[in-house]
Amino acid sequence: MLPTALSALLITLLELFSGKRFDEDGFHESSPRLRFDLRHEHAVSDTGNVVFSDVRPVGGYAFTGTLHELGTRYTSSFRPPSFEEHSEARIRSIRHAQSTKLPWYEDTILGPAVESRETLLELAKMTNNAYVTPNDTAWYRLGNRWVSHYPFGWEPDADGFRGYVFATPDNSTVVLSIKGTSANVFGGGGPTAKKDKFNDNLLFSCCCARVGWTWTPVCGCYRGGWKCDQLCLEQALIDESLFYPIGTNLYGNLTYMYPNSNIWIIGHSMGGALASLLGITFGAPVVTFESPGERLAAQRLHLPSPPSTQHVTHVYHTADPIAMGTCNGVLSSCALAGFAMETKCHLGESIVYDTVTNLSWSVDIRNHGIVTVIENVLGKPWTACDEVGREVPIPKREVDCVECYSWEFGDFPPS
Repeated sequence: MLPTALSALLITLLELFSGKRFDEDGFHESSPRLRFDLRHEHAVSDTGNVVFSDVRPVGGYAFTGTLHELGTRYTSSFRPPSFEEHSEARIRSIRHAQSTKLPWYEDTILGPAVESRETLLELAKMTNNAYVTPNDTAWYRLGNRWVSHYPFGWEPDADGFRGYVFATPDNSTVVLSIKGTSANVFGGGGPTAKKDKFNDNLLFSCCCARVGWTWTPVCGCYRGGWKCDQLCLEQALIDESLFYPIGTNLYGNLTYMYPNSNIWIIGHSMGGALASLLGITFGAPVVTFESPGERLAAQRLHLPSPPSTQHVTHVYHTADPIAMGTCNGVLSSCALAGFAMETKCHLGESIVYDTVTNLSWSVDIRNHGIVTVIENVLGKPWTACDEVGREVPIPKREVDCVECYSWEFGDFPPS
């Protein structure tokens, strides 16, 4: 016991005087806690331009109020040499079916402490706020010294992507929060609902949202039976969806505004899927909530795949049929609302809360909302984790995940 005790004492002293922590992988810098203020709103104008608007404090206060405080951890990330080289490799794959081996650069970056329930809860609140304005009763308030100036995308008749940007007081870390689908299963959903539905059905369906014979496909790649033209499908996704190009433009604008900052990306539902695709492209830490499976969209968009995607973390629960990939079929609640949410496989790692077993929840599309996650999943200790000394379920890769298995994809020219 003496050597063990001496080793523990030595490690403690080294951590105390060096400011680093020691584990089985060696010495690491201590992970600080970060405080974030609301800085900007972001949106997309009718012409497709990304627009930022400052959120100014009341009465000339400086940005020192604590809106969100988060735990952090160091994680590995892989970045392409440049976005231009990443784009060239993607275009070469699209046009000539030639894969390019990019020299991905591994980097150790400061990301959110995803195994902390408190951190996930704060990120979920920041994600929720992408749907509403700061004066809305649905806004999660942790401070009251802030007012808003509304840019394009936040106007009553705007229908583009939108959200918020949070930053630490010293601008060392910036969080980009992206709105997901604004849709109500029983109607309504706000001004962005129509465009949200189009993108959802193009990105997360197996073949152009061809759920049944009564459906009008969102692209012309269906070839009868269970056949779908793969090249046509990929081209439709690239040409018709503003989803990914707007996301890269949004990220590019943010890096111009904060050239020396560490950028995190978060989002719920469709916003989470976009966050993941951007994280894979730029190597930024990502946390999503109740995101539909985005692996198929990444493949169809011909995104070059980095050696590892462990910096992307999906958080969802088993009573959400959209995140679980079970909200499909002609009589599903998604289909009845006009959505073809058929994908299920996620990139990166997933933290899955088994609410069906542990809370006896029924699988219901009404459990998809971010408020349900905040109030009923992350807002209280998870008993199954407490019993084993953890705060959240273990993050795991989704191995052997299969989707759209009924479909045959290939070269099927129109007859």
